[in-house]
Amino acid sequence: MSIRTFAEHLGVSASMVTQWKQRGAALVPVAATQGILDTALRQCSEEERHAFFALLASSESSAEATCVTDVADQQPKLPPGMVRQELPSEVAHSQNGWREVRRYLNAHREQLSRSAAELYEPSQRMAGTPLLTTPEWVPPEPVPLDRIRLVWADEPPDVLVDGSESATLPIRPLRTATSRFDRYTQAIRYIDRPALFENRPSYRLTGVEWSDGGGQLTFGLGAYFDKLDVCEAIGHEFAFASLERPGGADPVRRLWGALPLRRMVDDPFDPTVRAVTPAITTLLIRRRRDGSATFLLHWRDPAKVATAGGLYDTIPAGEFQPGSVLSAQSPGELDLWRNIVRELNEELLGAPEFDGSSSRSLSDGQWPLFRALDRARAQGRVKVVCFGIGVDALTLAATIPSALVIDDEVFDQLFGEIAESNAEGITVTHWNGQDTTDGIPFTQQNVTQFLEREPMAPPGAACLALAWQHREVLLAR
Repeated sequence: MSIRTFAEHLGVSASMVTQWKQRGAALVPVAATQGILDTALRQCSEEERHAFFALLASSESSAEATCVTDVADQQPKLPPGMVRQELPSEVAHSQNGWREVRRYLNAHREQLSRSAAELYEPSQRMAGTPLLTTPEWVPPEPVPLDRIRLVWADEPPDVLVDGSESATLPIRPLRTATSRFDRYTQAIRYIDRPALFENRPSYRLTGVEWSDGGGQLTFGLGAYFDKLDVCEAIGHEFAFASLERPGGADPVRRLWGALPLRRMVDDPFDPTVRAVTPAITTLLIRRRRDGSATFLLHWRDPAKVATAGGLYDTIPAGEFQPGSVLSAQSPGELDLWRNIVRELNEELLGAPEFDGSSSRSLSDGQWPLFRALDRARAQGRVKVVCFGIGVDALTLAATIPSALVIDDEVFDQLFGEIAESNAEGITVTHWNGQDTTDGIPFTQQNVTQFLEREPMAPPGAACLALAWQHREVLLAR
C-alpha cells in the first residue's frame, strides 16, 4: 500500500504519514492520532494483525541487537590519551526525569489545558474554551484591526517573576552535580531542543484599553525566551503535579499546593507580574459567493516547535515580533496586520521562517502579497478583526485571538496551491475522510467536532468558537 493510499484510508494527509515514517520510533502520537491508528488496527483481519505484530517484534529485536555495536561506531573518535566523560548518575537521572515530564507535557497539552482551566472561574474562559481572559481584555464586539491603536512604551516596567525564582528549582534539572540550569529555556536548549528554537525580539504587552468600536494596546520591547522561561515552566510544573497526583482522582483545585510558580503569578492578567509577550492567533476563513465558508487549520509538530506541539491550531499563528533586529525598537514596526501577513507568507506559501535577523525590514511597498491583501482589504474583499486578548490556562502564555475573512476568488489568486507543510507543522488538507485542501466546511457540526473532540490549542479553539459566535458579522459582505 502506498503512502498516499494509506493516508486516504486513515483520513489524514500524505505528508503526515511521511512524517511518521521519517521519525520512526521517536514519534509519540497525540491522542487523536493514536485513536485513528488503533481503529485502523482493529479493523484489520486476524492474519493482518498477526503479521503486523510479528514485524514489530522483529524490528524491536533488530534495533536492540544493533544498538550497542552502532553507538560506539557513530560517536566521533577522541584524540589519543583522551577519555569521554559520562554524565554523573544524579545529573543523568535529573535530566532524564525532566525530559520525561517535558515530553508528557507536549503529548498531553490539550488534556492538561482543559484540566488547568478548572483552577480558574468558569466566567474567565473565553467562549467556554481553556483560553482565559478578563473583562478588561475583551471588547464588547469584534474590533476591526484598523480601529486598534498601538502605542509604544520606551521603557516597560520591570517584572516581578522572570523564571529565575527559587520556585522554579524543582523544574530546572541539574546541569552539573552541584548546579542547575539557570533558566527553563536553557534546559530545553540542551536536553530536548525542538527544530525551531531561537530567542528573538518580541513585543511585550503593557496596557490594554477597549472603547466603543475600537481600542488601544501598549507595547514595549521584550524577548521570546522571557515568555518561555515563565510560561513553559508553569506548564511543566502542572504536568509534573498531574503525574504525581495518584490516579488523578482528586479535584484539580487541590493541586494549587504543588504549584508554587503558578501561585507567584497570582493575577495572570497583570502585565507587571511577568512579561506578557503575546502571539497573534488568527482563524483564516474562505468566504464563498453562496454564503458558505471554510476554515483552515494546522497541526503543530512537537518535534519542530517549543509550544503547543501535537495540537491543531489556526492558520496563521505566530509570535508578535519585529521585522528586523535593527528596527526592533522602532514604533513603525509595531503592526498587527504586517505580522499576520508575514505568517500567511510562511504557513500558506511555504516561505522560509522570517527570523528577523536581517538588518533591513521587509518594505510593504516591495512585498507583493502585502500590497495585494491591502488592496483587497480596502475593497471589502478581505476582513480582519480582533476578539481581545487571552492566556492559555496551562501555561498562562498570552495570545491575541483574531479572524481573517478572505473572499474565495481572492484566496485562489493569491495562494493557489497551499503548502502542505512548513517550519512549524502540517496544514490539514485531509480530515475525517474528506479532502480539505480548500478548507474545512465552516459548519456547526465541524466547529463542535474540533472544540469538543479534537486536540486543539486553546488560542485556536477560542478563535474558532468566537468566529462561529460572530459568523453573521464576519461573513456579511
